[in-house]
Amino acid sequence: MALKKMLSAPVTIQKCPMIPPSSPPARSRTVELPAGHKRTEECRALSCPVILEQDAVLTVRGGTEIRVDIYRPKTEKKVPAIIMWGPYGKSGNGMLNLKSFPSRAGVPKAKLSGYECFEGLDPAEWVPRGYAVVNIDPPGINDSEGDFYWWGTQDGRDGRDAIEEIAQLPWCTGRVSLAGNSWLAMSQWFIAAERPPHLTCIAPLEGASDVVREDLFRGGIWSLGFMSTIQSTLRGRNNQEDVVATFAKSETSNEYWEDKRARLDKIEVPTYILGSYSTGLHTLGAVRAFEEIKHNQKWLTIHDTQEWYDLYSDQRIQDLDKFFSKYLKGDDNGWEQTAPVRVNFLGFNIPSTGYRQFPDLPWKLPASRKTRLYLTASNRLSSTKPDTETSVVYQADAPSRLTGDNDHEIRFSYRFSERTILTGPSRLVVQITAPDHNDLDVYALIRKADKDGNLLMNNNIPLPALGVSTSSEVPPIKPLRYIGPQGMLRASRRDVCDALSTPYWKTLSNAKVEPVAPGTVLQLENYIWPTGIVFQPGEQLVLQISGHDMTLAELVPLIDSFRNENKGTHIVHLGGQFESYLDIHTL
Repeated sequence: MALKKMLSAPVTIQKCPMIPPSSPPARSRTVELPAGHKRTEECRALSCPVILEQDAVLTVRGGTEIRVDIYRPKTEKKVPAIIMWGPYGKSGNGMLNLKSFPSRAGVPKAKLSGYECFEGLDPAEWVPRGYAVVNIDPPGINDSEGDFYWWGTQDGRDGRDAIEEIAQLPWCTGRVSLAGNSWLAMSQWFIAAERPPHLTCIAPLEGASDVVREDLFRGGIWSLGFMSTIQSTLRGRNNQEDVVATFAKSETSNEYWEDKRARLDKIEVPTYILGSYSTGLHTLGAVRAFEEIKHNQKWLTIHDTQEWYDLYSDQRIQDLDKFFSKYLKGDDNGWEQTAPVRVNFLGFNIPSTGYRQFPDLPWKLPASRKTRLYLTASNRLSSTKPDTETSVVYQADAPSRLTGDNDHEIRFSYRFSERTILTGPSRLVVQITAPDHNDLDVYALIRKADKDGNLLMNNNIPLPALGVSTSSEVPPIKPLRYIGPQGMLRASRRDVCDALSTPYWKTLSNAKVEPVAPGTVLQLENYIWPTGIVFQPGEQLVLQISGHDMTLAELVPLIDSFRNENKGTHIVHLGGQFESYLDIHTL
C-alpha cells in the first residue's frame, strides 16, 4: 500500500515562544569595512575592502519582511551570491556557535572573521574570491517578522522567495547558490525542491534529509533531546514551530511528519554533497541525497574529520571554490571531471586512506563483496552457520551514559586475515525475544578492535588543533570522537515502506504499530548506518548488541540523557533453526 494512504489524520502544528532579542530591531545600514579591519582583536582581518549591507530587508510570501546581512566586494562588477539560510543568527550573533563546543571544534578564533554565521561560509574567505556572502535570518529569527518553521514546505518556499529577491539586487549577476553545514544544509534540500528560477547550484555540507526517520524517530524510537536543546536556544520576537510537542501528538506518521522528508527527486541544480562519519545526524541523509537526486550533476564527498573543522579547512575551501567557480562564474575549470564519489576511509589507529574515487557508492559496485557472518555461541562471527541452537541473554533495561563504555552489551567478533575496508551500511538480522515486555528496542553497534581485542576510537579532529596531547583528554562526544556506526529498531515499529527502500536499506513506514506478545521469538532486521573503516590483518570487527544507545552524545549536556524504555531481559537466539547474522559490504 502507498505510504500516503496509510498516514494518520492531520495534526495542528504546536508553537512556542523563542528567546526575545535583548535590544530593539536595528536600522538597515550600508558601511565599508576596509582591508585590515577586524571585528575584534582576536578575529581574522579582512584582506580586501568589503561592502556590508547590514540588516537589509527582504520580503517573502505573505509580505513578511526578513533581515539579511550582505557582504560583497567593493567593485562595479556584478557578482554571484552564496546564501546561508539558518536559525543561529545571521552574523555570529546567536546563542549556538563554535565557542559552545570544546576547543571550538579545532577552529581557532583567529581563523575566522567573526562575521560568519554558525555553520556558514566566512565572508573574509569568500568575498575576496569574488562572491557575495548573504547571511539570512529566516522568518521568525531575531528581527525577521513572522513565525519560525523547522524545514519542510513552508521553509522551502520562504527560501525560494529570498533567492529570487537577492537575484534581482543591482550588484548580483542573477546566479545564486546555497551553502552551509547541518541545519543550513538540511534547509537546502527543501528550498532547492521548490526550484527557484535563479538558484544555480547548492552545497549541502552534511545535512539530514528525513529528520524524522534519520534523527528524531530513528528505528521507531523517539530521541528528542538534541532537538529540544536546539529549540531552547533560538532567538526571535515571535513563535517557533514546536516540533517536539507536535511530533508527540501522533503515534504514527502523518502529513506533518512526511513534510519533513525532503523531496530530493525534485532537485534539478548541480549539487555538491558532503558527508562524514562523525555525526549521528547527517550521514544517511547525504547518501540518500546522492541516490535520489535524479540528474548526474551531483558529487558526494565523504571526509574523515568533523563538519565544522572541515568547513574551514584549506582542502574544503579549494574544492568548493572550484565547484562555485564552475556554476556561479561559468569558469571552464574541469570541475565536471571530478569523480562522482570520493571517500576517505578511517584507520582509527592508522592514518585514513586519503580520498579514493568511485563512479558510484562503493558498496554498490561489482568490486565490493557482500559477506554474511553468523553469530555464534563462542561470541564469534563466522561465515559458517552454527548447527546447534543456543541463546545469549542481556539485561535490556540497563542504562547508558552515552560515553561508549556501558555494561550489559553482548559482543561478537570477527578477525580479518587480510587488509579489508568495511564500507556502506550493514544489516543485522537477529532472532530475539523479550520475555518480560510487550515491545523491545534493540541496538547494534559495529566497532573496530586491534589485534589484541582492544576497542578503538577515532579522533575526528587532530589533537594539536584541540590543544591536547592525548586522546584521553578529548571529551567523549560525537563531533570529536567516532566509535562506529549504529543501528536501532523498536519491534512494534518494524513495518517497512517498500516505496522508500533500496536493496541495501529498508526504510520504516512509521505508519502502523504492531504489538509484540511477551516471549515471542521475532526476526528483526536492524540496519546499521553507513561507514568506512580500514582493518589491517589480525584486527577485529566487533558487533555489540544491547537494549540501549551505545554511541556518544552529540553534545556534552546530553551525556546521561538517554532514557531506556525496555523492561527486563532480551534473549538472542543462535544456530539451528535460528539464523542471526550480520551482512557487511567490504572492499
